[in-house]
Amino acid sequence: MMAEKLFVGPKVRSLRETHGLTQASFAERLGISTSYLNQIENNQRPLTAPVLLALSHHYDMSLSDLASADTSRVLADLKEALADPLFRDTNPGLQELKMAASNSPWLTQAFLALHQANRRTNDRLMMLDDALSAHSNEGEERSILPYEEVRDYFHYHNNYIDELDQAAEDLAKRHGMLDGNRISAFQGYLEDRHNVRVRYIEKPTQDQTMRQFDEETRILSINAAQDTPSISFLLAHQIAILDYSDLIDNRITKSGLRSEAAESIARIGLANYFAGALCLPYKRFLDVAQETRHDIDRLRHHFGASPEQVGHRLSSLQRPGARGIPFYFVRVDRAGNVTKRHSATRFQFARFGGACALWNVHEAFEAPGRHLVQIAEMPDGIRYLCVATSVTKFGAGYRAPVRRYAIGIGCELSFADQIIYADGLDLKSDAGVVGIGVSCRICERKRCHQRAVPPIDRKLIVDPNKRQFVPFDLG
Repeated sequence: MMAEKLFVGPKVRSLRETHGLTQASFAERLGISTSYLNQIENNQRPLTAPVLLALSHHYDMSLSDLASADTSRVLADLKEALADPLFRDTNPGLQELKMAASNSPWLTQAFLALHQANRRTNDRLMMLDDALSAHSNEGEERSILPYEEVRDYFHYHNNYIDELDQAAEDLAKRHGMLDGNRISAFQGYLEDRHNVRVRYIEKPTQDQTMRQFDEETRILSINAAQDTPSISFLLAHQIAILDYSDLIDNRITKSGLRSEAAESIARIGLANYFAGALCLPYKRFLDVAQETRHDIDRLRHHFGASPEQVGHRLSSLQRPGARGIPFYFVRVDRAGNVTKRHSATRFQFARFGGACALWNVHEAFEAPGRHLVQIAEMPDGIRYLCVATSVTKFGAGYRAPVRRYAIGIGCELSFADQIIYADGLDLKSDAGVVGIGVSCRICERKRCHQRAVPPIDRKLIVDPNKRQFVPFDLG
């Protein structure tokens, strides 16, 4: 990768400023001149191997830390934003976009945030109906904007929150929670440390309450109809709230989230992150994942976890110095809506509209109980090993709601030899590779038989004397 001339000036500058060092003192530690450091920070000179070694020695920085997927993600987001008809006369080249993302990261993020706000405003205006009151429109804004903001927050942190992950693993070690019955361990901890009693309640079939804590009585009520992995997770979530609220609040204070609603959602998300890390402690989970070659079923049985919990945890194994394979994790409902997505990869998810119909996560509903494996290639030429399966969660009782969704994990094909699902696949052949995209409206592929809508930045060619699967060609 060093042969590709690594320009990471803003990251080097951020590291220096984080440690409160001047350019002169920082350059002295790295063994280079102040002018040379200034050129590196302004992307006038690439990072060299000796400088990288010095960063690794003094600050525990690795090449993967510096050459993260952030730039690739921002490039994809910029490309999608600039495909908007608003910018139809603007056609910057890839090199220009790379320079913008690398040299002006804050300005780039501001542009993306502004574009998203514009899109949301236009979407709301297009969806306005006389039957909707002003109050319901305000409610719609509150329910959409904060979730998108928090989702992006986790996305740009590679779905790994170090201080919470370390705290959860330390707690599990200190209180013997690595082995044995987790429900019993978590329940005993809550009672001994916080005088919290857990009560399991048979809820009516239509009551969707999973967990409810009464601060006055110190009673945590749990819906008894849930499976063991879900109950373990809810108990761990309560531990996060009672023991680590200061750690979570400190993270939120530094997050830069723009609304109280977003902060409230992030607080739940961070508590959920801790819960997942407590149920599946980092080092133990990473060791077993590598030993089983990332077999979801074996991991699920070993840890008493659900497929969703295992998939989510695989996507968060990015601890500096002990990184696992970078995975994405996605959950999709039967209508194709992405209801949960996390990624430590360069894989791009659609921000607006549905995901690519050729992605195997949609097909999983047609093959319950099976793991579907696909080699998929994104328009940027990067190939991924994609694994998808369907999940059904039954309620308690005949009329209880049944939740059905599909989950998917994936990693770049270069890691396939470490994944059990790649066994038997011809990884060098192009024959079985499926070309997928982020979404139809920005997909560049001209010959896609599943295209739902034309790309918004391409000229359409319609021949009245010719009929194909898709009734137009792209100019």
